[in-house]
Amino acid sequence: MKTVGGRVLLFADGACSGNPGPGGWGVLLRYRGHKKELSGGEINTTNNRMEMLAVIYGLEALKRPTQVQVLTDSKYVMKGVTEWLAVWKQHGWRTSGHRSVRNIDLWQRLETAMHCHCVEWQWVRGHSGVPDNERADQLARAAICKFLQERS
Repeated sequence: MKTVGGRVLLFADGACSGNPGPGGWGVLLRYRGHKKELSGGEINTTNNRMEMLAVIYGLEALKRPTQVQVLTDSKYVMKGVTEWLAVWKQHGWRTSGHRSVRNIDLWQRLETAMHCHCVEWQWVRGHSGVPDNERADQLARAAICKFLQERS
């Protein structure tokens, strides 16, 4: 796979007010001194879905194949991609307990979004003072408020 020079840093976070409940996702992309912020939300969702959508929308925003370092505080998303995804696919999207994989629609969309990029994953502790991770969290929380205001 040929990628464009340089590496994009993708900070992703999701938030939920209740679980399930209104949720938001936030992304901060950094590339060669530039930054881009994205966010959105849903009325009835879960924190895990918002964490996944943050990464998905971040990857889908990239215009060309590139090297991407995804920084997330979601062990669910990171382990899902790096440890569980291949096994789930081998077993027909079933868990080791023979149950259907939750959020299959988003796992498949995430797999597609990663396809043309060289993605490296890094877990960061949430709310630990990493400025760009904190900003992604702020974007996710603000998206919940904005989404609720637009719906009222």
